[in-house]
Amino acid sequence: MKINESEISLQQQAQSFFETSITTKYSYKFSWLGRPIIQYPQDMVAMQELIWKVQPDLIIETGIAHGGSLIFSASMLELNAICGACQDAEVLGVDIDIRAHNREAIEAHPMFKRISMIQGSSVDPEIIEQVKAKASGKQKILVCLDSNHTHDHVLAELEAYAPLTSVGSYCVVFDTVIEDLPDNMFSDRPWSKGNNPKTAVWEYLKTHPEFEIDKSIQDKLLITVAPDGYLKRV
Repeated sequence: MKINESEISLQQQAQSFFETSITTKYSYKFSWLGRPIIQYPQDMVAMQELIWKVQPDLIIETGIAHGGSLIFSASMLELNAICGACQDAEVLGVDIDIRAHNREAIEAHPMFKRISMIQGSSVDPEIIEQVKAKASGKQKILVCLDSNHTHDHVLAELEAYAPLTSVGSYCVVFDTVIEDLPDNMFSDRPWSKGNNPKTAVWEYLKTHPEFEIDKSIQDKLLITVAPDGYLKRV
């Protein structure tokens, strides 16, 4: 779905909204089945569409935070199973620091039956091997990268985890929008313009033609944290 000329004004307004929403911590206002998810509703809808379309038996997520995204993915897999998809589909979360209160809340959640977690750096070779072992034997894998947002870290995650993405599925790289926002918005973080997930995506795609940016997703969403970040394996 391409944006036509009549929608250019809407696109500009969406960008203005997005920039303003950053300062008000808009994405922190939402939860999924009781756990903070720290995502924009538009991307949540897009992920629901992808999970239904791909019917993954494994979703790999880097970055756990409060666990809302894990609960979201697990609940989508549960709905897929009710509708006749893979009955033992699961989501694997990786985070360098799974805080005790978050782990406790995730493990107490009804959707934890489809969740497993690994604590450690997502780019540590030992952690990568653990994830690959979990992926072994899976038929349809969807990958979501949402941890440290520096260029080098995301590029290393792409090199490690994007190859696990099954053909026809997606590797979704979140917060590529950093490249499109005023640089002073992230003065307290190690990422910035020229050093963020989008620059890592651009670098990765130079040598990985098996992936292409599915711009139809960002074009219909208008508001997304992942422009150029919905990567489809073809």
